Amino acid sequence: MNGQRTLVLRRLLAAAAMLVFAGQAGSGLAAPQLCYRGVNLSGAEYGERDGAANVNYTYPSEDTVRYFAGKGMNVIRLPFRWERLQPALGQPLNGGELQRLKDAVDLIQKHGMSVVLDPHNYAYYDKTQIGQAPVTDLAFGDFWARLAVEFSNHKGVAFGLMNEPHDIKAPDWLEAANTAIRSIRTVGARNLILVPGTNWTGAHSWSADVLGGGANGTVMLGIKDPLDFYAFEFHQYLDSDSSGTHPVCDGTDNAKRGMNDVTDWLRKNGKRGFLGEFGVAANDGCLDGLKQVLGIMNANSDVWLGWSYWAAGDWWPPEEPLNVQPHNGRDKPQMKVLIEGLSKKTPLPPFCALVKSAK
Repeated sequence: MNGQRTLVLRRLLAAAAMLVFAGQAGSGLAAPQLCYRGVNLSGAEYGERDGAANVNYTYPSEDTVRYFAGKGMNVIRLPFRWERLQPALGQPLNGGELQRLKDAVDLIQKHGMSVVLDPHNYAYYDKTQIGQAPVTDLAFGDFWARLAVEFSNHKGVAFGLMNEPHDIKAPDWLEAANTAIRSIRTVGARNLILVPGTNWTGAHSWSADVLGGGANGTVMLGIKDPLDFYAFEFHQYLDSDSSGTHPVCDGTDNAKRGMNDVTDWLRKNGKRGFLGEFGVAANDGCLDGLKQVLGIMNANSDVWLGWSYWAAGDWWPPEEPLNVQPHNGRDKPQMKVLIEGLSKKTPLPPFCALVKSAK
């Protein structure tokens, strides 16, 4: 009898702890499964800043969007170029490019999926790094204020601050990120913000001081959001250097360690995470590694919002190893792993909201 009482007490305490964490992590209880599972649709980040639409770069076609929606995916990370959207720093967004971006968002949402807006610039504007004149933190904040106005409180739209900052020390990136967040909130946008770290925002290096100035895992706890409505974005590939540029997965063990480490870090600090990029080639070893990475997130949906696989897109060459764009009507082998357990009609709980309630 005493043993049964002890067991019941332990379960009650565990449940209470989860309720406390869920209250810290966001409105509503934590999702029983991952909120968002989808893919990056690459193409709008291609080419030079003055390239022509559908000649040098492209947004997703309806056929492509329909395909991934039909597989049960519910989020698209949508890369685009900052310079093309805002040709002059501190000046209005380009009307034509903004309309193409809005049309792409509308198309994705027409098919029942959410969108992560992704300025795919690596913390650079042209060849100048954020924080260096004229690409000051204020210029970065100005860009986000203008973009946030256009998608402010647009249901199902999250703001990814920047793709893979690198070669910028964590304290400098923190200052830029906080400036952008302040700008987003100043214009009244309550959208979820996805915050990367520096050093390519790798999960495997989150706790390492690679560039000097401190590790992401220490410095990025200094993020300041007036609404406290953000999550950290991580990237993690399975090759030996975590770059995603090799068709082998000889870094799977390192990737798993990184994913487990940041999972523990998220839970310890009451934060949420999103795996914005990861991808593998179609060989058996890589597909097994893919299952293991997905398994880590599936088992920890209290701190992981979900993931977007890298990548697909209408212009991706079929021979690109990580590509999951269908070819000649046939699914890529990676898709069988990615869509396992996906449901096409799963209502999302409050924990999954991409716009915070005004109440």
